[in-house]
Amino acid sequence: MAKKNFKELFDPKESKWGGISLPMFLVALVVVAIVVYVPFGLDKEGNPGSFLRPNFLIMFSALAVFGLLFGEIGDRIPIWDEYVGGGTILVFFMAAIFGTYHLVPEKFMEAVDVFYNKQPVNFLEMFIPALIVGSVLTVDRKTLIKSISGYIPLIIVGVFGASVCGMAVGFIFGKTPQDVMMNYVLPIMGGGTGAGAIPMSEIWSSKTGRPASEWFAFAISILSIANVFAIITGALLKKLGEVKSNLTGNGELIIDNSKEAIRDKEVEVKPELTDTTAAFILTGILLMTAHILGELWSAFAKSHNIDFELHRLVFLILLTMFLNIANVVPDRLKAGAKRMQTFFSKHTIWILMAAVGFTTDVKEIGAALLPSNILIALAIVFGAVGFIMLVARKMKFYPIEAAITAGLCMANRGGAGDVAVLGAADRMDLMSFAQISSRIGGAMMLVLGSLMFSAFLK
Repeated sequence: MAKKNFKELFDPKESKWGGISLPMFLVALVVVAIVVYVPFGLDKEGNPGSFLRPNFLIMFSALAVFGLLFGEIGDRIPIWDEYVGGGTILVFFMAAIFGTYHLVPEKFMEAVDVFYNKQPVNFLEMFIPALIVGSVLTVDRKTLIKSISGYIPLIIVGVFGASVCGMAVGFIFGKTPQDVMMNYVLPIMGGGTGAGAIPMSEIWSSKTGRPASEWFAFAISILSIANVFAIITGALLKKLGEVKSNLTGNGELIIDNSKEAIRDKEVEVKPELTDTTAAFILTGILLMTAHILGELWSAFAKSHNIDFELHRLVFLILLTMFLNIANVVPDRLKAGAKRMQTFFSKHTIWILMAAVGFTTDVKEIGAALLPSNILIALAIVFGAVGFIMLVARKMKFYPIEAAITAGLCMANRGGAGDVAVLGAADRMDLMSFAQISSRIGGAMMLVLGSLMFSAFLK
């Protein structure tokens, strides 16, 4: 593939702005700027109004224009494109700067928040299930069965490596192993914010009797630092795979040299639009079922005093795995699911990265930017990656893909972090394994946190 360049981007005869020519993109940019920034009339509360209608289509298009603006440029910046993550990371950081320093109106920020992760829109709950169902359904059945027994131990190896390296660097700065484990390793490797740091802070509060916010404030800061390191490391691992081809499966996690292994089965069947539509409906039905199971589990756990959360996405992964292993999904529907997955992973990633960026406060990262915290966080991320890469091939996994999914997707901010890391690494097809790390791995860390807080806090 020819390397992207700025000349083609500003050639009015080319269509390099996401398939749009430069003149058309400039018109779109002006329209979006008017909708976002130009005041018009009064709202229901008597405050200055605007042309912004925060529905799905308007927000999807506005974020797409923002994503294309910085994404296409970021994909062409030397060094940044090769080593930092290109357009995906530039979109994320520019959106974070715009949001943090109020370079867009508050009403737009509120609309982005609803579009990205709040009901009734919540685009993330469309994006991640589409990637999970599309990727899990199209994994070879025998390969999938082999991966189940090996992937959880791989996560444990990553947590061990993160702990060893974190404690080693912490020792240099006079921090005890308990301090490093409870205040650095647990929040970083805990499965993100919503399913990790927040419930873990409640566990900490129940053990100490102090406000949960006391532990959470530092936890979210150190997690934010590690999240940035995880994203950048994902981009570096992508580059390493291009240089050392023997370390990567080019998007395949599991090493399987057996003759019966079938890959890319969807290529044999060309899906129609009806197949893609059917796959999208199936994804929704599976998500509904997973939500029901998640609610039932929460009620059961609460009534039996079980301190172990199983997120609905865990059930979604398990349900999709069951359908694949049972071999009950027709090939045409699988092909449609793969096409659905490709649409979201390849063609909407900058939209989601813009939304994630707008809702990320870069000041959180700055608040904990002490040399000791930075180096300990870096050691934890690199420890997880390094230990996993050492053992991955012996466990029948490709080292780079294993490090990305079982390592970096444990050391980021959950679902949004998974999107950012896989986007930077150009490995979006591994979302199902990333979610196993964030959800099941995160649940394992909650159990570890509960045990550690009980043992070392009074």
